[in-house]
Amino acid sequence: MVELIQDLRPQDVRTNLALVRERLREAGRDPDEVEILAAVKYLPVGALDALAAGGLTLAGENRAQELVAKAQAHPELTWDFIGALQSRKVPLLLPHVRYIHSVASDSALAQLAKHGAPETRVLVEVNIAAEAGKSGIAPAALPAFLERCPVEVVGLMTMPPLAERPDANRRHFAALRELAAAHNLRELSMGTSQDYVTAAQEGATIIRLGTVLYTRHAP
Repeated sequence: MVELIQDLRPQDVRTNLALVRERLREAGRDPDEVEILAAVKYLPVGALDALAAGGLTLAGENRAQELVAKAQAHPELTWDFIGALQSRKVPLLLPHVRYIHSVASDSALAQLAKHGAPETRVLVEVNIAAEAGKSGIAPAALPAFLERCPVEVVGLMTMPPLAERPDANRRHFAALRELAAAHNLRELSMGTSQDYVTAAQEGATIIRLGTVLYTRHAP
């Protein structure tokens, strides 16, 4: 079981954020064109003060109730939902989030039809590597899924296979980029702490980072 990070310091967040932005620059991306989302599943509400103080503005949570609690406690942050989406949680999430990253079922579309507003924006999760048992729609199903979606789809999200080498998933990131371009979708949510540089090189506009932002540095 992963322990919660209790002692996050703004100076560590600030240092880590600068390092991430520098790695993006070295990889050929303008850091201002890649949103850095802090994945806060393992941060308690009390540790979130360090995020904004350290220069972060965007946070993502995997669990609906936790997102609501954290968003209410920290309205200074912009919130996205990045976890597996239970369709019945859609109405709970919508008042608190900018984007839901993980829309991938007709039941979720039905809830968006009931509870979505003109300003509702979502990303569709794509199982780009065709992994058995993994959430996300098949790439071939995307055109019909987009037609059925009752709210605006701004982009695509994927979670590629776990890999020892960051470059191993380059082809999956590239495939998601090509799929998004084919449908004129601007946002690409892909890349985590272990492979965000590769994802950025392949066009990520949102990278979802945890550990790399929270590493503690010497005083």
